[in-house]
Amino acid sequence: MHIPALLLFVLSGAGLATTPAPEPEPVTAAAPVLPPAVQQILDGHDLGLEGLSIVVQGVDDETALLSLNPDVARSPASIIKLLTSFAALDILGPAYSWQTRAYLGGALEDGRLAGDLYLRGGGDPYLTTERFWSFLRDLRARGLRDIDGDLVIDNSYFDVASEDPGAFDGQPFRTYNVTPDALLVNLKAVQFRIYRPSPGARPQVVTDPVIADLQIDNRIGTANGPCRGFQRGVAIDLPAGLDGNTVQLSGRFPSGCSEYSLWRTVMNPPEFTYGVFEPLWTELGGNLSGRVRTGLAPEDTAPFARADSVPLAEVVRNVNKFSNNVMTRQLMLTIGAEREGTPGSQTKGRAAVARWLGDQGLDFPELYLDNGSGLSRETRISAGSLAQMLQTAWHHPYMPEFIASMPLSGMDGTLRNRFRNTDLAGRMHAKTGRLDNVYSIAGFVQARSGKRYVVVVIQNDKDVHRGPGVEVQDALLRWVFRQ
Repeated sequence: MHIPALLLFVLSGAGLATTPAPEPEPVTAAAPVLPPAVQQILDGHDLGLEGLSIVVQGVDDETALLSLNPDVARSPASIIKLLTSFAALDILGPAYSWQTRAYLGGALEDGRLAGDLYLRGGGDPYLTTERFWSFLRDLRARGLRDIDGDLVIDNSYFDVASEDPGAFDGQPFRTYNVTPDALLVNLKAVQFRIYRPSPGARPQVVTDPVIADLQIDNRIGTANGPCRGFQRGVAIDLPAGLDGNTVQLSGRFPSGCSEYSLWRTVMNPPEFTYGVFEPLWTELGGNLSGRVRTGLAPEDTAPFARADSVPLAEVVRNVNKFSNNVMTRQLMLTIGAEREGTPGSQTKGRAAVARWLGDQGLDFPELYLDNGSGLSRETRISAGSLAQMLQTAWHHPYMPEFIASMPLSGMDGTLRNRFRNTDLAGRMHAKTGRLDNVYSIAGFVQARSGKRYVVVVIQNDKDVHRGPGVEVQDALLRWVFRQ
């Protein structure tokens, strides 16, 4: 069962806004001669070298083919996910899986539970609606039908600091800003599908998944015209925020549109889990008498049932192919829990990664990982450090799993439209990053000679995300391909 690729891309928050990156440190060494096409683009956009770092190095070479400002700490945006995901593969192993467990809070007789049902989250980053439904089917198959008590959510495996999900860019209901949780069903994402049941009919709204207690206030009207425009003229709001249960949709849906979808996050994680649980449980012939609350699962009883996640290697693939932020943050918290002890926290995750880097013989004094996803104004790393990490990954036993997780140029993920139908299509596995005034790429390029290169480009400069950044990257990558 898979979350659709489009939804995974929506969850990534590609093209997010942020405050301008801090002024980089001045260039202290003589700048190398850049490929003429790269220099021409910089000159054409009146961009200097101070905001640009480049490292191009053969995977087996001791010295770089091209190196510009390799030691300057910069905002990397989403390419920092490569560090987080490689650390997770090595620390946890590609076959690592998360467990979601169910416990009975009373006696079970003739299908009736005289007490509460406890669900203990294990941090699964990929507990989709379909997989959650399979878990509930297993509960029914084991003889549970009627629950006389509450649904109790135990999310104590993670210690997630209180945060404002809109602090990054003022968009708290966007799916890329979802806060992690130890029991995170469907990444807490909802598809709002706006459609016309027949030509000229009033627009209707349905959700996937169906959420109990979610109130849809449909105020969408109709505008005559073709099917185009931002969000097809539809505005969406949560008047009471994520602690409420009302979603208001307004605006005017063009008459030329038959269907359009928006993805947003709603409710807090326990309420969301209940919202998905209740209609699915009813559909399976079950009954829940109570409501939802948080609490600790009983320590002195064995689990009634357990759902194993997909393996870490598949999670890492979704993290890097589609630049999924909340899944990356779940990885960081899991690393912290496994290496530093439960509950997992962001601080423990950073400590575990720092310890792991030391074990690899990697010293990145400038590194600040923050939440591990790149969805941060504070994250910093140098191009040289990322290049060292990628060289280490190339010679690692889990190299195939790691490289296969990256977007493939002209074919899939966030690179599906880059270099399509050119000689570079399929010759580059790389992760991209983009924030306001930040544009970056890091990965591996196979030149036409057959030699493979590590390539890292991080640009922190005014408006590079508006076009100049991709022009610089494309010119450089074409140059690398010709080596």
